[in-house]
Amino acid sequence: MVAIPERAVKLAPFAFILLWSSSFVTARIGLQYVSPLLFVALRLAAAALLVAGLATLLGHSWSALRGRFWQLALAGALVNGVTLAAFHVGMLTVNAAVMALIQGLNPVLVALLGMPVLGERLSGKQWLGLGLGFGGVALVVGPRVLGTAAELEAVLLGGVGVLGLAVGTVAFGRHGRGLPLLPVTAVQLGSAAVLVLALMAGFEAPSAVWSFAAIASVVWNVFAVSTGGMALYYLLLNRGAAGQVTANFYLIPGLVALLGWSLLGEALALSALLGLAVASAGVFLVARR
Repeated sequence: MVAIPERAVKLAPFAFILLWSSSFVTARIGLQYVSPLLFVALRLAAAALLVAGLATLLGHSWSALRGRFWQLALAGALVNGVTLAAFHVGMLTVNAAVMALIQGLNPVLVALLGMPVLGERLSGKQWLGLGLGFGGVALVVGPRVLGTAAELEAVLLGGVGVLGLAVGTVAFGRHGRGLPLLPVTAVQLGSAAVLVLALMAGFEAPSAVWSFAAIASVVWNVFAVSTGGMALYYLLLNRGAAGQVTANFYLIPGLVALLGWSLLGEALALSALLGLAVASAGVFLVARR
C-alpha cells in the first residue's frame, strides 16, 4: 500500500468537504437534463471502472479484500447507492436545502451507532460540538426549508438516504479499516452502481438531454466527487473515528450556500454565514482528541 504524506492527510477533510459540497451544486444543474437514477448510475459505474483500473494499473492488492468483500460491498451500496439515489430523487420535489438539513442528522446517527458497533466514545465537548454543528446546519437551511412546499415523500426519501449513509459509514468502520484504499473504493462504488441500476430498471423511465451542462455535471461528479471525494472519505474513516470524520458534514450546507451564491447567483442570507461559523465551531470541538 502506497504511503500517504501526513500533510496530505491533514488537508483531506477540507478537500472532501469542498468536493462533496460541489456535488449538490452540480447535481442541481445536471438534474435539469438527466433523470435522477440514470444520473447517479452513470456517475457510480464510471467512477467504479476508473478506480478499479487505476488500482490495477498501480498494482494494488485485491487479495487483501478476501473475507470482507461482501461486507464492503454492502457498506458501499448503502453509502453511495441508497444515499445518492434517495437524495437525487428527493431534489426533484423539494429544494436541495431540505436534503442538506436531513443530511445534517448523519454525524449524530453515526456517533450513536458507533458506540455499540465500533466501541467509539465521544467526550462531553465533542457531543457539544455535534449539537453546535446541527444548530449551524439549521441556521443555514432553516429559512429556506420554511419557504418551500416540502412534500412528505421527498422528506422520507431523505430520511432513507441519511440512514443509509450512517449505517454504511459504521459498517465500513467495522470491516474496511486497514485495507488498500483504491480496491476498497472500487468495490463500494461498483456495488452501489449495481444497486442504482436495479432501482432504475424497476422505478424509472431513464431520460437525458446531453447538453454541455449535462455532460459537464456528470463528468465532474464522476471524477471529482465519486472518485476523489469518496476515496478521501474512506481514507478519513480509515484514519479516524467515524463520529469525528462525519462531523465534517456539518460544514457542507453552509459551503453549498456559498457555492450557490458564487456560481449560480442564489441569494446568500446572513443566517447562512452565521450557521457556517457555528457549524465550524462544532466541527472543531468534535475533531479535537
